[in-house]
Amino acid sequence: MFERFYGLSGSPFRLSPDPSFFYGSRGHRRASSYLQFGLYQGEGFIVLTGEVGAGKTTLIRSLLQQLESTKVIAAQLVSTQLDADSLLRAVATAFGLVVKDGDKAHLIAQLEAFLVSLVPKGSRALLIVDEAQNLAPEAIEELRMLSNFQLQNRALLQSFLIGQPELRLMMRSSRMQQLRQRVIASYHLGPLDADETRAYIEHRMKHVGWAGDPKFEDEVFDLVHSVTGGIPRRINTLCNRTLLAGFLSEKHQIGVRDVEEVISEFNREFGEPATEDHDLAITRADTGVLVKAAESMPAMNSGAPMVVAEPPNLINLERRIMGMERVISITVNLLRQVIGMKRSETVLEKRKVP
Repeated sequence: MFERFYGLSGSPFRLSPDPSFFYGSRGHRRASSYLQFGLYQGEGFIVLTGEVGAGKTTLIRSLLQQLESTKVIAAQLVSTQLDADSLLRAVATAFGLVVKDGDKAHLIAQLEAFLVSLVPKGSRALLIVDEAQNLAPEAIEELRMLSNFQLQNRALLQSFLIGQPELRLMMRSSRMQQLRQRVIASYHLGPLDADETRAYIEHRMKHVGWAGDPKFEDEVFDLVHSVTGGIPRRINTLCNRTLLAGFLSEKHQIGVRDVEEVISEFNREFGEPATEDHDLAITRADTGVLVKAAESMPAMNSGAPMVVAEPPNLINLERRIMGMERVISITVNLLRQVIGMKRSETVLEKRKVP
């Protein structure tokens, strides 16, 4: 709605991951270097962790765009709450294999045959496991066993494990010792700092043709960073709503008060306590540290720490959006798998015709 009003070619703060908007912060550049190193090795596991909305998926998609699709055959698992046998079936289906009823040994043989078939073509397989923190230990063990597939000392499968900070705790457990020995690169993607938050916002705005309309007061960027904790998706959520409010009010300059009003709206919409003293407070999900949206606001009880009894509004909104995105992503993935299976069945039927 606001794009035409501000002369933008598109929405700068879409919540779905889009590699064309990739912003290379120090952390993202370093993570990308680790991932590229791991890809160059062509074996083992690469582990990438970060808070929800930290930019993990965008980073992975940006990296995949740089690869030759004929050289690296990538498949992605978006639903990881599976037992060991279901995981094997999901992996096979993700690579486009027609999975028939049969025992586990037959399924493993089918997967190995597919991976071996890529070698003469000069290709290799890459499995991307999203939300890997949800994997059961037995399922992780199956992934480790798949990494044993080799042909003439050449690994046939490489895997990316992408997940939230809980994945790091899982990897430290004694049960994961064998898997840790297969990890050739790992990185934890942290939040943006204050300067990067400003650069991130301006980068996304310029990507859609921003020429200074609207103008942002300098203090706005510090406020956005304080409220969102430097998490890109939270920044997107807040900035998107702020631009919409600016459009509805026909404003061409965005100030601190405009952002504060948007945050107050979030408080009211999601049932958060909203008083003039602390409706802009938010608990950072990664550290649990309470920060104030505006340094100039008076503290409660003569400087005593402020308390938020309920989860912060932006995090609630983020969780709802994440749930919607996962449902859509799973649905699209299933549709692609069904289409792939139908195509394979069609090819088989044609081959049977004399």
